[in-house]
Amino acid sequence: MCSGEGLALREAARRLPQAVITGVDLFGPLLRTARPDGLELITADLGRWSPGRRYDLITCVHGLHYIGDRLALLERAASWLTGTGLLVAHLDPSTLRRPDGSDASRPVLAALRAAGFSYSARHHRLSLRGGRPVTLPFAYLGADPHAGPNYTGQPAVASYYR
Repeated sequence: MCSGEGLALREAARRLPQAVITGVDLFGPLLRTARPDGLELITADLGRWSPGRRYDLITCVHGLHYIGDRLALLERAASWLTGTGLLVAHLDPSTLRRPDGSDASRPVLAALRAAGFSYSARHHRLSLRGGRPVTLPFAYLGADPHAGPNYTGQPAVASYYR
């Protein structure tokens, strides 16, 4: 998810020629170069896109901070995993807000953990092992694309939930 140019996916496809690798990004790759066999790069809105298959591994490296409703995306991505699949994504909980703008990280992380996710605060890494239906108890209210930088210094979107 949020694969950008797909450079890491291209390298993975070269090293794992038997694998089927899918990258999805809103803008897609700007480089129009030949793709290794087994690599599919899709230009789509992850808020609306759904795969036609399940995956053994789903990653989102420094991409969730650009997504407005990241909790809905995490709910959906959990169902895209195989029974033993692994989802790993960077998540900055400080960008999750209540309607009044206050920090919603504690209740959101508690709900994610209750749904089976693990979170490493040191690495800002969220993970889930095994595909499953996930429903989180939050309603998305909107996003602020001018929230400022996140922990990496990159621009981030603040997501508001009730």
